[in-house]
Amino acid sequence: MLRALGLIAGVLSVFTYLPYIRDIFRLKTKPQRATWFIWSVLSGIALFAQIAKGASNSLWLIGVQTIGVIFIFALSIRFGTGGFTRRDIIALVAAGFGLLLWFYTKEAALALFISIIIDAIGGLLTVAKAYKDPASETLATWLLSGTAGIFAAFAVGSFNYVLLAFPVYVVLINYAVAVAMVLGKKRLTSDH
Repeated sequence: MLRALGLIAGVLSVFTYLPYIRDIFRLKTKPQRATWFIWSVLSGIALFAQIAKGASNSLWLIGVQTIGVIFIFALSIRFGTGGFTRRDIIALVAAGFGLLLWFYTKEAALALFISIIIDAIGGLLTVAKAYKDPASETLATWLLSGTAGIFAAFAVGSFNYVLLAFPVYVVLINYAVAVAMVLGKKRLTSDH
C-alpha cells in the first residue's frame, strides 16, 4: 500500500510539470528564475538527505521533482522572469548561507530542514509573483504538486518527522502558490 501511494505521488508529480511546460512554450507561464534555481539545488540536497535518512516509498515525489525543477530552471533562463532584483538577490544569498551551514554540519536531517527553509525562501518569490501576476503561473501545476505531496506524506507510513517534513512542505508551498493565484485574480477582478 505504501509503495502504491509513493508511486501515485511520483506519477502525479510527473503530470504537474506537463501543463507548466506547455504554458511556458505558449509564453503564458513565466517561471521565476531565482525560485527555480534555488529549487534545483535544494531538491537535489533534499533527495540525498531523504535517501540518507532511509526514505523509500516517498522518494518518488522528490526524485521526479528534482528532475522537473532542473528542467523548469533551464527553461526559465530563456522564458522566465526575475533573477537579479533586490528580492531575488536576498533570497539567493540566504540560500547560499543555508548551504554553507549545511556543509559545515554534515547532518542529513539538518540539511533537509535547512533545505526546506531555503526552499521556502525561494518559494515565497513565486508566491509573491503569483499574487501580483496570477496569469503568469499555471494553477493546475501547483494543485497537482500539492496533491502529490499528500500522497508522498502518506507513503512515509509512520510518524517520522524527518521523512514527513519534505512531503508536508511540498503540500504547503504548492497550495500557497495556488491560493496566491486565486487571491491575485480576485484582487485584479475587484480593481476593475
